[in-house]
Amino acid sequence: MGILSGNQQQEPLHYGEVFSLWSYLSVAKGDSASYQTMYNHAGDKELKRLLEELVQGIRQETQEIEEVLKVNGVVLPPSPPERSVADAEDIPVGARLNDPEISAAISLNISQGLVACSQAIGQSTREDVAMLFGKFHMNKVQAGAKALRLNKEKGWLVVPPLHKKN
Repeated sequence: MGILSGNQQQEPLHYGEVFSLWSYLSVAKGDSASYQTMYNHAGDKELKRLLEELVQGIRQETQEIEEVLKVNGVVLPPSPPERSVADAEDIPVGARLNDPEISAAISLNISQGLVACSQAIGQSTREDVAMLFGKFHMNKVQAGAKALRLNKEKGWLVVPPLHKKN
């Protein structure tokens, strides 16, 4: 039998895997709080639904990561408090995030998450950790497709100059 080829849960995490899991969890918790706040600012119903789906997905991912870290004796990062629901009309117009800004921030977070998942997959020696990040990567691909479709439908997508051959 080769090195690290036994039961994956019995194998130790290496420092890179611990850092990837811990930092992904930390960012996910922050994103969840941000999305809850953005929900209060959003006016578009489809955007609000996307934010709800993202928060629910983050809850699932954080549970899975926390389980792996706890089993391996790693202290979890702090969690920001849950945000309360507010009415967007109670937020002054000049202080309110608008829907295209919210959607752009979501798209940016999703793309950064794709890169983080890819990096974690590439550095993992434990197959279960690589598969976990592979699952998260696919979740982000699906969320990114929803965000892109929403951005196109609502006219929020800002495209760079298009290159055309003359």
